[in-house]
Amino acid sequence: MTLPPKPASRPNKVSLWRYAKLFRQDILSAQPARLYRAWMAEFKTPFFRSFMINQPNLVKTVLKDRPDDFPKSGRIGEGLRPLLGNSVFLTNGETWKRQRRIIDPAFEGGRLRDTFPAMWDAAEAAVARLDTQAGKMIEIEAETSHAAADVIFRTLFSIPIEHHLARAVFDEFRVYQRSQPLLNLAAFLPLPRWIPRFFRKGTKASAAKIRALITELTRARMQSVARGDAPDDLATKIITTRDPVTGNGFDEAEMVDQVAIFFLAGHETSASALAWALYLMATHPEWQERLAGEAQALDTCDFAVMSKLRLSRDVFRETLRLYPPVPMMVREAACPERFRDREVRAGSQIVISPWHLHRQERLWDNPDGFDPTRWQTENGQKCQREAFIPFSAGTRVCTGAGFAMIEGPLILSRILRDFRVTADPAQMPVPVAHLTVRSAQGIWLRLERR
Repeated sequence: MTLPPKPASRPNKVSLWRYAKLFRQDILSAQPARLYRAWMAEFKTPFFRSFMINQPNLVKTVLKDRPDDFPKSGRIGEGLRPLLGNSVFLTNGETWKRQRRIIDPAFEGGRLRDTFPAMWDAAEAAVARLDTQAGKMIEIEAETSHAAADVIFRTLFSIPIEHHLARAVFDEFRVYQRSQPLLNLAAFLPLPRWIPRFFRKGTKASAAKIRALITELTRARMQSVARGDAPDDLATKIITTRDPVTGNGFDEAEMVDQVAIFFLAGHETSASALAWALYLMATHPEWQERLAGEAQALDTCDFAVMSKLRLSRDVFRETLRLYPPVPMMVREAACPERFRDREVRAGSQIVISPWHLHRQERLWDNPDGFDPTRWQTENGQKCQREAFIPFSAGTRVCTGAGFAMIEGPLILSRILRDFRVTADPAQMPVPVAHLTVRSAQGIWLRLERR
């Protein structure tokens, strides 16, 4: 069977200039093939050293055992700060800990049950939109982006995507998403803060428009909370939560930063994973039919139905393995370290790549193949514990991980219950990393009513 698409790797040795150019185009194809087998790789530039770690015990050290010794690299913020400000995605230390103490209660288990009806309504709305395009070849990433954005606005602000502010944020974000790579080239250069950063044309203007719209939504909600007539959704929960240590909550500026990352992380990652999941179903019709049969359980809006979507969860998990939405994470060594008998100086960049770890040839059986049954095997269960980090791991694990593992299988099942999806072999998608792992020319599928 044909393997799911994977970007071509670059030659093992290229000049720094050539690497920078490839990196600018796509960080996935800019890497050599040997990283799919290496436990660790060192990359040297005239300005800094970075180490990609691909060995489970090293990843565990950085993410779980000693996270304070390996804070999130400030280089990530070089590209994303115009949109995300001082959000929880970019901060470290006490600021980050305070933010998580306020945010985390909104995403606890009981709250997921409370948000389920909003997810259900978004899934129904997505199916209704797709019904108008049945029989046509459509770019499915645009549709999954629409659905994921709808989920965010319904669960966060109790408004559908059709609301004028929600729609304006979504439309502007589509512009931003294609203009902004995950890592800005400033990540290569340790420039002083006073030197201006350069972005692709329109990136900063687009970020400013998104933030202005989010500010309008946030301000209205905070006023509603103050009046006592706010709906009981995620935004209200976060606004009304006080830090148990300091007794303070978020002010308007801080809340805008957090809403920006909720939208980026919750919308971008879910849209990416759902689009790839539908493509994998289109190219594996036997699995598609199994999920369609399982999806017959979706007859009433009941949170308990999620326990019946076991196949859908396994397929979605396998999609996250093959196409982790955030392909690379960067930490910084706060103190000198020694990894695999190599000196890691303080200030070195530590790159953890879910993209490579999830396809590590020394760890996974059939690493490049699509096999949802792997999660019931001894190898799959061991790798799930040690080498599967689509939402990161440790204290910085994504707050919305549980949220995503309900939203993804639910919408996937709901679509497959009503539609059969097929792919055009002449339009095989090529994975590239923008803000998340997307296809260079989109993912084109045909949906037919069942």
